[in-house]
Amino acid sequence: MRPTISIFFPMYNEEANIHASVAAAHAVLSEVSSCYEIIIVDDGSSDRTGQIADELAAADTRVRCIHHGTNRGLGAAIRSGLAASRHEVVVYTDGDLPCDLNYIKQALPLLEEADIVIGYRTAKRRETLLRTIYTRVYNFLIRRLFGIRVRDVNFAFKVFRRRAVDVLQLRSEGSFIDAEILAEAVRQGLRIAEIPVVYTPRTAGVSTLARPAVIVGIFGEMYRYWRRVRRSAK
Repeated sequence: MRPTISIFFPMYNEEANIHASVAAAHAVLSEVSSCYEIIIVDDGSSDRTGQIADELAAADTRVRCIHHGTNRGLGAAIRSGLAASRHEVVVYTDGDLPCDLNYIKQALPLLEEADIVIGYRTAKRRETLLRTIYTRVYNFLIRRLFGIRVRDVNFAFKVFRRRAVDVLQLRSEGSFIDAEILAEAVRQGLRIAEIPVVYTPRTAGVSTLARPAVIVGIFGEMYRYWRRVRRSAK
């Protein structure tokens, strides 16, 4: 039996990508789902992302749009997307389509045994020296502090069973959210499966994840989550 599926895209200034992302979601979900919805989370965009999202939603009842009045961050957008998703399988990926959505077809059978299926890049992308150092330090801390043993913590392709979405206790506003999802999964005893994916580089729009302020914010949220988990354990 084909599952019902919610897919959501956190978007900030993605007017150049939004049509392609929604079209790709329609193409794949119409093949694998008995009923689906596409949710666009407009995180306070200053371009036409929100306007285009409203137009798409007005034209098709399977498309929904959530607006943040201001740019709150990736974590807030993902939490809004998870909270708004209504179906038994929930898919999250970025608005610039970092991988082919046909990987959903590979992920669905794995949900018979796993609670979350995540993608990992099969080839490394080119990185600056600063980002390489940050990535290695970050991954070391994530594994050491939270017991996460996966190949690619931050890749934006994650597929959830409904029960996983319901038990995750997420608070991150920023880009620590991907790690928090997996740390919470480990803490809640959820089962994680991984699939290899071919990374698709961004061709339009601008990523904000490498900005120093964003990186500082990630480490700050990591520390606050670590403290919260320690207090909870006590």
